[in-house]
Amino acid sequence: MTIRLLTRLATMAVCTAAVACGGGAPQDQAATPAAPTAAADTRPVAELGNSTVSGVITFEGAVPAPRPVRMSSDPGCLPAGEGATSEALMVAEGGGLQNVFVYVKDGLGDARFPVSTTPVILDQDGCRYTPHVLGAQVGQPVEIRNSDRTLHNVHTTPATNRGFNFGQPAGVPAVTRTFDAPEVMVPFKCDVHPWMSAYLGIVPHPFFAVSAADGRFEIPRLPAGTYTLEAWHEELGVQTMQITVDGTSPAEAAFTFKPAS
Repeated sequence: MTIRLLTRLATMAVCTAAVACGGGAPQDQAATPAAPTAAADTRPVAELGNSTVSGVITFEGAVPAPRPVRMSSDPGCLPAGEGATSEALMVAEGGGLQNVFVYVKDGLGDARFPVSTTPVILDQDGCRYTPHVLGAQVGQPVEIRNSDRTLHNVHTTPATNRGFNFGQPAGVPAVTRTFDAPEVMVPFKCDVHPWMSAYLGIVPHPFFAVSAADGRFEIPRLPAGTYTLEAWHEELGVQTMQITVDGTSPAEAAFTFKPAS
């Protein structure tokens, strides 16, 4: 085999790998320079409490009409994509606002809490990321699946954590990633299907939730203290409020978002 032919075959292999990644980006891509490896955290693990904060997040104003999403560019996304609508602003008939990430932003000090080893699941199903908004703790495994019969690529664009961009063809095993620093939020996209998006909130504790279809959320196991809650929505911005819990009794919190001006 000639040297010229060997060179040509090597070039073809590189090009094939680039296409599989949905645009030639490397498998793991640093959004910012990677921070030095931190020393082991020797702080004692704090105890969880028994106060549950729950409430409803509402949208004030006329319920917006669903926005259609067109998936016809990939036959592999049909018929799942027929009649699909955007998940960016989902309001129930009663005004409940879905896909709001609610978390304790301040008040825990430097307390360290147990990190769950149960993976958070982000699936690609029906040519959508499912769920659209989700949360995880720093260091908690995030398992990324492809349940579709078509190629996707998983491309994050964080500001603090290390980004990644990898191809995920149909039928391949799930890929697990972890995040090393708090960040609200980490965007996900698919360069193959531009309508696909998701947002992942990374926090250093287990006190977070995502509002359901009726706008309800629940954050359990808070210890006694005074906290700042933040509610984040991808189009309507953020709101904060202060709550105080005694560590044993339930508490309520509510947020109302208005249309973006």
